[in-house]
Amino acid sequence: MKSKLFKKYFLTTSLIILFSVTFMLLILSVAVTNYLAVDKYRLLEDNCTSVSKIAVSDANSPSFERNVYNVAQVLSSVSDVEIYVTDTKGKILVCTCNTWATEGHCEHTMTGVPKEIFSKILSEGYKQTGNLGGFFNEVYYIVGKPITAPDGTAIGTVISASTAKSLKELFKVFFQLFLVSTLIPIIFMFFAVYAMIYRWYKPLKMMSSAARSMAKGDFSKRIPIMSDDEIGELSSAFNQMTDSLTQLEGMRRSFIANVSHELKTPMTTIGGFIDGIIDGTIEKEKQSYYLEIVSNEVKRLSRLVQSMLSLSKLESGENKINPSEFDAYDVLCNIVINFEQQINDKNIDIIGLGDLLPITVVADKDLIYQVFYNLIDNAIKFTNVGGAIKFTLKEKDTSLIFSIENTGEGINSEDLPHIFERFYKTDRSRSVRKDSTGLGLYLAKTIVNLHNGDIIARSIQNKSTLFTLAIPKTYSTNQGEL
Repeated sequence: MKSKLFKKYFLTTSLIILFSVTFMLLILSVAVTNYLAVDKYRLLEDNCTSVSKIAVSDANSPSFERNVYNVAQVLSSVSDVEIYVTDTKGKILVCTCNTWATEGHCEHTMTGVPKEIFSKILSEGYKQTGNLGGFFNEVYYIVGKPITAPDGTAIGTVISASTAKSLKELFKVFFQLFLVSTLIPIIFMFFAVYAMIYRWYKPLKMMSSAARSMAKGDFSKRIPIMSDDEIGELSSAFNQMTDSLTQLEGMRRSFIANVSHELKTPMTTIGGFIDGIIDGTIEKEKQSYYLEIVSNEVKRLSRLVQSMLSLSKLESGENKINPSEFDAYDVLCNIVINFEQQINDKNIDIIGLGDLLPITVVADKDLIYQVFYNLIDNAIKFTNVGGAIKFTLKEKDTSLIFSIENTGEGINSEDLPHIFERFYKTDRSRSVRKDSTGLGLYLAKTIVNLHNGDIIARSIQNKSTLFTLAIPKTYSTNQGEL
């Protein structure tokens, strides 16, 4: 990941914050500027109105200019503005500058208002920000109004102007105050964003590192769960996945070791006896005996391979469920008949089979046959000579219940939880039950689960072992996915 994700999110969030602050400053600047400009124009208009009233009332007075100046000067001092009064031709008659106050004229009276602007003032009034057509050397807020006699005749104009420099200074102060007031929150936000994104990023970085380790076969790393949000859920799911992969890896290694052992043992036996017959080590009168052993080992290899193939098809989904209607009791009886020779050889007493009744179910007949076969085969193998096997087949609600109990050594409490695992044998030396593949019970459980059922085992040491399974009497197509 190389912190690219962290940098990308941090830079993106930082840019969003900076853009937001800049945009907010821009909006506030425009709002403040407009507000101050409107307020300034209103003040200039009031000044023009006040001067215009004095000019109209004193229009015929010999001291007209001095009277207007006195009023204009007061307004100018109070409002910090410049006021000019012109005649009907644009010539400035009164100015609030100090030079005009002492000499009665100034540079402004020598200049006059540009004709274009003066015409606009006379006709409709004037309100703009600028330099009054070059009259001023800098930018001013300017308002101009005509001075109108009671009969509607224009007798001149009044212009009120205020430099924009003061507003610029005010805006500069405002900008500085804004930066100072937002600097600390912005710094705090950057640290908060950094910490927040790093907290999100750290588990992802650890997952990336753990995934690379898993790719190399190291399943020991786990991700600490630092929150209860989606990142915490992802960390928990990743740890669960790691645990599952660890278990699968253990099962894979165990499977390979078991398969290797299960294949090696009979092949070694077969090879040894065959070599002994070929080189004459085994006498001719004993060859039939050892060939029978070889034949049994070949059959065991065949059963092992067949079980592995069936298991592989079931787990991969290649072997689909083909439900059909059949009699479970009939299937059970046919299997028991197939084991008649082994039952007679061990003098096993069959209990309850004759008392069972036909039960119709809808399931995969071949797979259910395999389950019954494996359970009966397992019971016969571990029943003591002269012992008994008891069968139960019944209906309960919408389920088929089948149980088989055999006498014998039983299964100890340490082995019982593991008997449905692949290649698990209660005989750790693997020497006593050489005809067992270690896959029968696992295959039976897989098929039962595939039919949305369950199978359990109970055992009393040195007395009996009981297997009980339950499957729905009617298989549904939305069930059975491994």
